Amino acid sequence: MVIEQFSKKMVKSGIFDTYVAAVFFSSIIFFVLNATIFTPLEMMFGIVISTIFFKGLANMMLSLTISLVSLDNQQDRVKFKRDSENLESLVNDLALQEAAIQSSKNINNKG
Repeated sequence: MVIEQFSKKMVKSGIFDTYVAAVFFSSIIFFVLNATIFTPLEMMFGIVISTIFFKGLANMMLSLTISLVSLDNQQDRVKFKRDSENLESLVNDLALQEAAIQSSKNINNKG
């Protein structure tokens, strides 16, 4: 659960898409500057292959980032939140029971 949230935040941040877009445009610039060396077909294949390669590299970077980041703190926070909600519900139940006992004592004392 925590890892899924972390990976979704990483993907939604767009840093890897920006990385791939930068590689795409830099490879276009490279091939345009060296247009005398490459044919148009080689340029297209070079741009497509370099973009695919760096997209795969970005995915490997994402998986490496997820595997190396310590999520123990996040898991402890989620566990603490779950436990605090459980304790809060138990305290509320206890307060309701005490109020019911108190009201029944008041009814018995009046009668």
